[in-house]
Amino acid sequence: MTNMPFSLSDRATAYERMAKALVHLGDTWRDWPDLPSVAAAMGLSPSHFQREFTRWAGVSPRQFQAAIAHAEAGDLLRSGASVLEATYETGLSGPGRLHDLFIAHEGLTPGEAKAGGGGADLCLGRAPTPFGEGAWLISPRGLVALGFIDEGAPKRTGFEHQGRGEAEAFADLAARYPDADIRRDDAAARAMAALVFEKGEPLPVALYGTPFRRQVWRALLDIPAGCTRTYGELAAASGHPKAARAVGAAVGANPISWFIPCHRALAADGRLHNYHWGVARKRAMLTFESAHAA
Repeated sequence: MTNMPFSLSDRATAYERMAKALVHLGDTWRDWPDLPSVAAAMGLSPSHFQREFTRWAGVSPRQFQAAIAHAEAGDLLRSGASVLEATYETGLSGPGRLHDLFIAHEGLTPGEAKAGGGGADLCLGRAPTPFGEGAWLISPRGLVALGFIDEGAPKRTGFEHQGRGEAEAFADLAARYPDADIRRDDAAARAMAALVFEKGEPLPVALYGTPFRRQVWRALLDIPAGCTRTYGELAAASGHPKAARAVGAAVGANPISWFIPCHRALAADGRLHNYHWGVARKRAMLTFESAHAA
C-alpha cells in the first residue's frame, strides 16, 4: 500500500487533514507527542496517518517533528523571524523540488494592465494542488491567478476556516479582470497543475498589475522558502521604504497564491492575519516550508 502512487488529486483531497496535522505538530512539537496520539487527534489510525502524512509531505511525522524542533518553527510563526538561508526542498511534488521551479513572469504593457484584462482571452478551471483544490485563471502567456476552493469545509475549533466554494472562488478571480473574455476550461487547469506540481516544469506567469505592484510581487519572489518578511522590509526591498501600507495592499492584491509567496509576508508584530485564502492555509504553508527548510 505504501508504494502506491499518490497523485496530485490525492494530495488535494488529503490537504484538509494534513493542514490540521501541520498546525497540530507545529503547536505540540516541544512535547514530542507520539504517533498514536497525533493520529488520534486527526481521527485516524496510526498506520493510516503515518502513510498519508508521509506520502503528502515527503517526510514522516517524526522527521517533520525533528525538523520543526531544529528550525524552531513555532518561534517563526509567532515572531516572523528566521535566519535560515539554505537550499530548500519541499517534497510537495514527489521526486521534484518545488523551489527549482523557474517562474518566468511576464509583465504586460501599461495599457494592458490598465484595461482590466480588456481583450484578453482567459480560461478559468478547477484543478488540484497540494494545498487543496485550486481555481486556476490562465492566459496564452501563462498563469494569471491561482486561488483555492474549500467547498463544504466546516469550521473547527483551533482551525479557522475562511474558505470559498467553487462559485465564489471563480467569481473572486474573474472580478479582478472584469473586461476579459473568460471561458471555463478544467482540462487546461489540470494540464498546468500537472506541469508544475507533478512534472516540475517551469511555470509561466502573466502578471496583470501596475508597475508598483509588480515590483512588490518580484520582492515576494526573493523571500526564501522558510523565511518571512514584514511589510516594512518588503517596502525597502521593492525600493519604496516609506510605503509599507501601500506595499501591504499590493501583497493583498497578489493574484497568484503560493507561487508568488504572499503567505511569507507578515505584519510588523509577526501576526498571521488577512490571508485572502484563509489564515489556516497560510499557517499550514509556513509551517510546512519552515520544517522542510531545516
